Amino acid sequence: MSFQNPYKDEIKQLLEESKTIAVVGLSDKPHRTSYQVSQAMQEAGYKIIPVNPTITEALGEKAVADLSEIQEPVDIINVFRRSEYLPDAARKAKEIDAKAFWAQQGVYSEEAWHLLEDDSKLVIMDLCIKVAHSIY
Repeated sequence: MSFQNPYKDEIKQLLEESKTIAVVGLSDKPHRTSYQVSQAMQEAGYKIIPVNPTITEALGEKAVADLSEIQEPVDIINVFRRSEYLPDAARKAKEIDAKAFWAQQGVYSEEAWHLLEDDSKLVIMDLCIKVAHSIY
């Protein structure tokens, strides 16, 4: 069996019920896609938690170096890292009680999916969360 994203209704429900998004790989540079997408989600009402060991803050939010440092509930783990880093992100995501693991457009890993397929999280890959939010 190969990976398939959840049905549109499941993604829509996830986005409607979620409040907090931990963004792995969020840049503090406004010209970067991770910043622009996260800013749009913040403007749509979501709390953004930057997860990046190379920055101290982004979008007015204090950054953490690793998912394990987050001290509050997270609904969606949104990953802005290249595909080869997804398995490591998936391993770390298993330790976090979140509804979903979301890899941005162009980012995909069967290995990451296999690591998470027995987890209770929805797994979404190769889909932009901003685009999904605007159409679902």
